[in-house]
Amino acid sequence: MAQLDAIDAAILKAVQQNGRISNAELAERVGLSPSACSRRLDILEKSGVINGYHARVSPKALDYKMIAIVHISLSGQFAKTLAEFEAAVKLCPNVLVCYLMSGEYDYILRVAAKDLEDYERIHRDWLSALPHVVKINSSFALREIIDRPNVGV
Repeated sequence: MAQLDAIDAAILKAVQQNGRISNAELAERVGLSPSACSRRLDILEKSGVINGYHARVSPKALDYKMIAIVHISLSGQFAKTLAEFEAAVKLCPNVLVCYLMSGEYDYILRVAAKDLEDYERIHRDWLSALPHVVKINSSFALREIIDRPNVGV
């Protein structure tokens, strides 16, 4: 999909606000017939503009009261080193986000833990065991200010 027009943007805004919106309501909201709206939505999904629909579950509701921001340095930046680390970090169920970074650290992770004792377990059993890790620096979030699920259209 080369470029989004105003109708595509309206569709994206509506489904970001309510991923369970009916096609009939979506069509009415964006000014299309239901069949035309369905075709547009299908194109947005197949082209990868929309890459999924998700329920946003509160970590606190699942008793995960602590979020750690973890900076990790590896022993090198070789393709094999990065690939091995990335394959292993994907297996850790408490890692919510992992970014390959430029700058001082190689990766930044967002990790959910139930409490400090649980984070110690995650650090000991998972993070310290990740391949090629030479340095781990953890900071703990005191309060969430904003967590946007999507970028504005």
